[in-house]
Amino acid sequence: MAKVNLIENGPLVVVVEMTITHEDRTTDVKDTRASFCRCGKSENMPFCNGAHKGEL
Repeated sequence: MAKVNLIENGPLVVVVEMTITHEDRTTDVKDTRASFCRCGKSENMPFCNGAHKGEL
């Protein structure tokens, strides 16, 4: 499942949850996230580096 959150005056945050099923049928749930720049100030485009908050 994926969730997309727009942070006011901040980045677009994407969170993806994955269910991993092992050979023995046990499962693990993992999530990963990425924050994407919306202000154009990041030096790590397309990812947010917090530059929208002012001086780094």
